[in-house]
Amino acid sequence: MKKVIALIPCRGNSKGIKNKNLINFFGKPLMYWTIKELRSSKFIDKIFVTSDSQKILNYAKKLKVGIIKRPMKISGDRSSSESALIHALNKINLNSEIIVFPQVTSPLRPKSVFDKAIKFFIKKNYDSLFSSSKVHNFIWKYRKGIFLPNYNYKKRPMRQEINSFYDENGSFYIFKTKKFLKHKNRLFGKIGTYILEKKYSFDIDDKIDLKINKYLKK
Repeated sequence: MKKVIALIPCRGNSKGIKNKNLINFFGKPLMYWTIKELRSSKFIDKIFVTSDSQKILNYAKKLKVGIIKRPMKISGDRSSSESALIHALNKINLNSEIIVFPQVTSPLRPKSVFDKAIKFFIKKNYDSLFSSSKVHNFIWKYRKGIFLPNYNYKKRPMRQEINSFYDENGSFYIFKTKKFLKHKNRLFGKIGTYILEKKYSFDIDDKIDLKINKYLKK
């Protein structure tokens, strides 16, 4: 099996919900649920949390995962997760072949999802992969002053007859380490997707999202 590590960027500041990554979610900080699922993996060799927040790093240490202090210059509102991942890889200097990049704002995942997705990623020989959910929606896009639909509005079809779209739900990404460092982007090369049920597709960005996830968890 290829060497696999998980990298979790976890900023201390958040706009929608203050200290979101540590907010209580069924008796545990939100980030606990992602780390719990990662630790159950048979294929992930090491787990690291990278953060500008000492509170987050202290909690990660309690969960016995590796910690990396994220510099403030790459911890602002407009700083990319990619910048944190590149900094972390340079710090730990491990010869990993595959990176699993989960987002703790998606606390609900099916059992053994990381191992199933890693096996799928390797079997299909993808360079990068994103988790998604299938949607059959009436979608319009705005281009050059005109609204364009993804269906024939003059002969409205049944919803299930619309071509499937794949919603990039942000639960997790998987990619090859060396190629990621070359492209400096989470998606590149031969891109694949691992489909999750819709109930696992709701990430937490604001208080409404938190209520939805709590309802689904129950």
